[in-house]
Amino acid sequence: MGLMDSIKNMTKGKKPQVKQGIDKGADMIGDKAGSHKDKVDKGAEMAKDAVDKLPD
Repeated sequence: MGLMDSIKNMTKGKKPQVKQGIDKGADMIGDKAGSHKDKVDKGAEMAKDAVDKLPD
C-alpha cells in the first residue's frame, strides 16, 4: 500500500474536516507569515483542491 492509498483511506468520508483543518492551519501560519499571508492562502487553496480530487 502506497502513501496515496493511505491518504485516500484516511480521508474517506472526512473531506469537510480535512479542509477545515487546512483552513485552521493556514490561518495560524498566515498570522505569523506577515506579508506572505497571500502565499499561505494560495497554498491552502491548492491543498483543498487536491482533497476535492480524492475519491469519496
